[in-house]
Formats: sequence, C-alpha cells, structure tokens
Amino acid sequence: MNSEIKEYISRYPSEIADMFISLRKMIFDSVSGEPEETLWAKLPSFYVGESFVRLIPFKDHINIEAQAVVQHKEELAGYKITPKGMLQIYLKQDIPNEVMKQIFAETLEG
Repeated sequence: MNSEIKEYISRYPSEIADMFISLRKMIFDSVSGEPEETLWAKLPSFYVGESFVRLIPFKDHINIEAQAVVQHKEELAGYKITPKGMLQIYLKQDIPNEVMKQIFAETLEG
C-alpha cells in the first residue's frame, strides 16, 4: 500500500481500515496487472489506464465508486446504492466478495 493511502486510512477506526484492506486486496486480485494506487482529490483511487475504482471510507461504512456497480444492482439488493451509483457497505454487512471481484474486474479491465 502506498504511504499516502496508508496514512489516510490510519485515521479511521480499525474496523473500517480492515474493510478497506479487504476491498483493496480484492481490487488487486481482480485484475491481471497491478493497478496504480493514488490519492485523487484526497480519495483512495485505483487506476488501470483511464478506468478507476475509488474506496471512500466513512466512520461506519465505505462507499465504492466503480462504473460496473449499476450493472449488478440485482445481486446487491441488500446494499444501498447512492443516486450517483456508489455502493455503500456498512460495518454490520458482509462484503459480497464474488460480486465485488466481478465489479472490480469489469470496471478496471472492461
């Protein structure tokens, strides 16, 4: 994890940091190459070419900005999707691992 993102995530409760690390690992496991990891507008972002995924932590949930989220609305029925198409996963919810891997792969590798 790059030092900027490591410092950024250290400001959040350990449960959020753990969820962030799990999602980050899924991003890296979902693509063939290694995504570029950076803070974009102070938000942790993962790029493959022009495509990106953003993991935006809050005190009790993480917003996931990924283009393919809206194509998986049915599979994500128990989760909130914002009007801007971001998926919200709260601490009390399990991460839908298989769907997230698909979303990350489809978003980053088309």
